[in-house]
Amino acid sequence: MTVPTGGRPVPFSQIRDDVAEVLGHVVYATMTTVDRRGRPRSRVLIVVWELDGPRPTGWLATFKTPVKAAHLAHNPHVTTSYWSPRQDAVYLDSVATWTDDADTAERVWQRYRQGSPPGVGYDPAAYWSGPDDPDFHVLRLHPWRVQVLRARDVARGDLSGRIWRPDRGTAEPGDDEDQRGREPWTPWHDGIGQGLVDDAVP
Repeated sequence: MTVPTGGRPVPFSQIRDDVAEVLGHVVYATMTTVDRRGRPRSRVLIVVWELDGPRPTGWLATFKTPVKAAHLAHNPHVTTSYWSPRQDAVYLDSVATWTDDADTAERVWQRYRQGSPPGVGYDPAAYWSGPDDPDFHVLRLHPWRVQVLRARDVARGDLSGRIWRPDRGTAEPGDDEDQRGREPWTPWHDGIGQGLVDDAVP
């Protein structure tokens, strides 16, 4: 068995199909936030994703509950994880931002109705009257780290899988922090140095 290291860094294009397949099979994500004391809170929900570009973007249609809003106001970093009993898993570490423009609300509404990726979605009319419903809120999830682990990787003893992170040319605000939210990230974190242990285990 291979001792977990930082995983194999890859372009998102090399894991896009695996991400779409796992998400389409699992559908429900476990999203974790933290409170002011660093205590985690998880909830199960459905996020739709745009996977066609050089980096993914997630959209969560949700009620703006007091706990969720307070957690994100203090720390916008979230993790959405997908796991199936056949040992396929995807972990997306993201920065979450509330969006309130009408065009985005309409686009997200339609993505939920259509499924994005295929199989991931639902009819939001079951919960809201429309994208202009005052209780219909949208969170944009901006991933800065995506890890994929397939059953075939586990079968050959690889417990790290493959990891995507934005390169310098596509970096945006929030990309320069590691998952602890306090250290600048460099590409060398994915294999040696202080990022080795933190990136090893999903």
